[in-house]
Amino acid sequence: MKAIVHGDTSLAATDPRALQDVELPDPTPDAHDLLVEVHAVSVNPVDTKVRQGLVERESKVLGWDVSGVVREVGSAVSRFAVGDEVYYAGELFRPGCNSELHLVDEHLAGHKPNSLDHAQAAALPLTAVTAWELLFDRLGVTEGGGAGQQLLVMGAAGGVGSVLIQLARQLTELTVIGTASRAETQDWVRELGAHHVIDHHQPLRPQLEALGLDGVTLVASLTHTEQHYAQLVEVLRPQGRLAVIDDPEQLDAVPMKLKSLSLHWELMFTRSLFQTPDKVRQHEILERVAQLVDQGTLKTTLGEHLGRIDAANLRRAHALLESHQARGKLVLEGF
Repeated sequence: MKAIVHGDTSLAATDPRALQDVELPDPTPDAHDLLVEVHAVSVNPVDTKVRQGLVERESKVLGWDVSGVVREVGSAVSRFAVGDEVYYAGELFRPGCNSELHLVDEHLAGHKPNSLDHAQAAALPLTAVTAWELLFDRLGVTEGGGAGQQLLVMGAAGGVGSVLIQLARQLTELTVIGTASRAETQDWVRELGAHHVIDHHQPLRPQLEALGLDGVTLVASLTHTEQHYAQLVEVLRPQGRLAVIDDPEQLDAVPMKLKSLSLHWELMFTRSLFQTPDKVRQHEILERVAQLVDQGTLKTTLGEHLGRIDAANLRRAHALLESHQARGKLVLEGF
């Protein structure tokens, strides 16, 4: 099968040796695996982190967002059949999806939304599961709840933020404030439904006060947490909650203690990484997201289609992600 592998971790994304086209043997499914013919993939920050050696793993094949068709099922599979269209994000330490064929545990996959094509569907899985877990599992919001509370989403125009804004607006009563720094990304966040949009390159408190808000109860920090941490603690109300998905190295706990704030980490790979008893929850989340998409409640967060799945286009995607200028998700389709 065709596949794309990464090379030396010191290489820049634009270096032709950083990502290369190769041929690999076709994989064979285990008992609970689906063998999926990959139709479309999207690219996430985790792809760039693994390519740069910030996350160590054996497989050189990257990729954690798929939409495709089931071509073979393992002996114990009960949720899917050959021919089913599926979408999913997979596991961190198994070979990635930048290949013609890919294996995934059925507990982690969902049936593709009927109303989306493969490119549109591939934009959703990793960010949808991350946003769902962050909002409902980590921040403790309940569906239909949140009245009188405010959610500040830092970096709202990215992949996770693009789904989180929609979930918070459509499924809760939260007042949603998204941050974005450029006119086009601010417009994108408004289109997704944010009540208010502010600029994270400017002081946060004066902007919130201009909206009539003396603080917020919840913060989802999706990027550059360390840079904004002091301001986030400042604008959080006492007993508020801060959830993060990036990798801040040093956070001073004392200001949080004074306010009795809580800190929550979100990593959507945790359930598969530790094979938790509730790992099927990710299948359930993706099934629910597909239902919401088909009902018109949620929309795809595809930002830019970069062409076919090959090393050259993946290098473009990695470089664009590393520039922090991407809006929504970057998608590639077909081999």
